[in-house]
Amino acid sequence: MTHILAIDQGTTSTRAIIFGADMTPVATAQEEFPQHFPQSGWVEHDPSDLWSTTAATCRAVIEKAGLGADDIAAIGITNQRETTLVWDRKTGQPIHNAIVWQDRRTAQICRDLAEHAETVTAKTGLLLDPYFSATKVKWILDHVDGSRDRARRGELAFGTVDSWLIWKLTGGHAHVTDATNASRTMLYDIHKGRWSSTIATLLDIPMEMLPEVKDSAADFGTARSDLFGRPIPILGVAGDQQAATLGQACFKPGMLKSTYGTGCFALLNTGDTPVASTSRLLTTIAYQIDGKPTYALEGSIFIAGAVVQWLRDGLKMIREAQETQPLAESSDVDQPVILVPAFTGLGAPYWNADCRGAIYGLSRNTGPAELARAALESVGYQTRDLLDAMRADWKSEAGEASLRVDGGMSASDYAMQFLADIIDAPVDRPVVLETTALGAAWLAGQRAGLYPDQAGFAAKWALDRTFAPAMDSVDRGRKYQQWQRAVQATLTYAGAD
Repeated sequence: MTHILAIDQGTTSTRAIIFGADMTPVATAQEEFPQHFPQSGWVEHDPSDLWSTTAATCRAVIEKAGLGADDIAAIGITNQRETTLVWDRKTGQPIHNAIVWQDRRTAQICRDLAEHAETVTAKTGLLLDPYFSATKVKWILDHVDGSRDRARRGELAFGTVDSWLIWKLTGGHAHVTDATNASRTMLYDIHKGRWSSTIATLLDIPMEMLPEVKDSAADFGTARSDLFGRPIPILGVAGDQQAATLGQACFKPGMLKSTYGTGCFALLNTGDTPVASTSRLLTTIAYQIDGKPTYALEGSIFIAGAVVQWLRDGLKMIREAQETQPLAESSDVDQPVILVPAFTGLGAPYWNADCRGAIYGLSRNTGPAELARAALESVGYQTRDLLDAMRADWKSEAGEASLRVDGGMSASDYAMQFLADIIDAPVDRPVVLETTALGAAWLAGQRAGLYPDQAGFAAKWALDRTFAPAMDSVDRGRKYQQWQRAVQATLTYAGAD
């Protein structure tokens, strides 16, 4: 058994990747699935889509790699975080669609609980925001008749996507999660390493419905034999951004990565110390191994690659994401168009749930090329917001290392060069861009005894290209000031102070 099966369950698609004994990808299978938008600001998934695409891609990738189940030593899982599911323990049927991390329907619940915000942050490291799982669970229990009583009787299970997939993979024998996913629910005390009864009581969420929390590398159960031909152990689990931190080998305090998928997420390793942010960043668990948590500061951007999807699916301006780069390169640089992609609110460091997107600087000559450039550059501007906040919170180390990038959007040379220019720091893109899946694979592989320890893994990290900053400091300052004015105008329009 010399291979690892990594499941990467994301917001718009599910991927399964086989990694060999040398930790390089052997084969990949991917399936997209639809998102559902019942109302403005609401985002849902059909839980059956999450499972069916997972099962299908796992079977497909094993066949594509020319392997059998006997060749797979273990399964690692990484997943979209905060997305919330509640299901019947007996039947395995969800009682509501999955409420996605982008969903903003619980903004009023958060406003009603504003007096408890400091308690929530002190215990969980998170801000009181609709982004996280806790208020989504409360909303489901509030709106599905009889569900709270059923939860108290132990009939219902809550889980993030990892828990749901493990439940399905094990045939309902394991109701578990790992510390990284637990730390994103707004129900987990990251200092004590356990669910917070204080917050659960505040939100009227029965503790009986919460999963068991394990290390990121642990025995999470066994995938049933009828799925793949033999039982396969599940030995690694981490939320997607934490898995990418592992995949980028950011094991030392001060190391920094940013992943560009549907959203953008920057994590700064702060070691065994949870750093309380004064800049509205999140304090979270980067990974937990052998019972010891490693912490991180995180900045979350809701819309990154999704802004390119909007150009494609919403405006029908492009057919493929790759078309944005030649469009941006052909744009009129004398048209300073700024796009603030607050389609589902603004994330860190602004945290405004009511904001919506805006475009500034339009002229009669503005066309697809200028909009493509503005879309790609919006990701760089938002990343600069996050890094400036991190430097304010962790002054001595946060600015010392280069930024390691990954995710689909990092393949755009234009976007990555602009990122280096606007943050005035080197941007390192690795050979393996699928670092999220690689991180999950490494967790499972090292637990199975197939992959090396942290030092050995870090030594194998390979650089594809470094993007060095080349923008004049005056231009950099002028452009970033334009962005800041656009954000403030958008916040003002939304009614924010």
